[in-house]
Amino acid sequence: MRLLVIDDDRMLCQLLTEYLAPNGYDVVVAYTGEEGVTRVAAGDIDAVILDVMLPGMNGFKVLQKIRARSAVPVLMLTARGQEHERISGLDGGADDYVSKAFSHRELLARLNAVVRRAKVTATGNVLEGAGVSLDSSKRVVRKGDARLDLTPAEFDILHALMRANGRVLTREQLLHASERGLDVSDRSVDVHISSLRRKLGDEAKPAVCIETVRSLGYRFHDAERD
Repeated sequence: MRLLVIDDDRMLCQLLTEYLAPNGYDVVVAYTGEEGVTRVAAGDIDAVILDVMLPGMNGFKVLQKIRARSAVPVLMLTARGQEHERISGLDGGADDYVSKAFSHRELLARLNAVVRRAKVTATGNVLEGAGVSLDSSKRVVRKGDARLDLTPAEFDILHALMRANGRVLTREQLLHASERGLDVSDRSVDVHISSLRRKLGDEAKPAVCIETVRSLGYRFHDAERD
């Protein structure tokens, strides 16, 4: 499992390398955001630990650039564990976060967890899970061997849900998932979800692939990942 650590703190990078290498991770390091984005683009990275407080391009901008091209699992490091940093990271597509006051055991546990959740994995531009394959570059979705005819909004919502690796996304987050924009109402998300379920053959009660999480939103569920 090749892990990229993006952090300008060279001592911390060394400590992480020494601790994680014996626990199954081939650790590579980038000391700037630009270097980290370039390394992820090379396509040989399985997971990322990303510091928020980077010089130049900060961690949130780095995350944005990573998410534009990859669904690789990202665990963010926050210096103070402040709530607004955690929310910004999770809203931006991070899979989890940990304060820099972490214990090594906690970091390893959280890292292992996001890697496990990434069984809905990114292979280049392809996300897979629950029998669904989504190619973000070609904007093609298949269920088994069948190609699905999705609207742009349906594609973008499904992409956001699959990329979230089992995390719950609120209706507001899904409203903003599409660069094409959606009608600004919670009801429009529910309508698109209903249509997606029909096209995915996921209309059982309760649904299997796209779960409703009461009072929160929706999540993409891959039973094989549990």
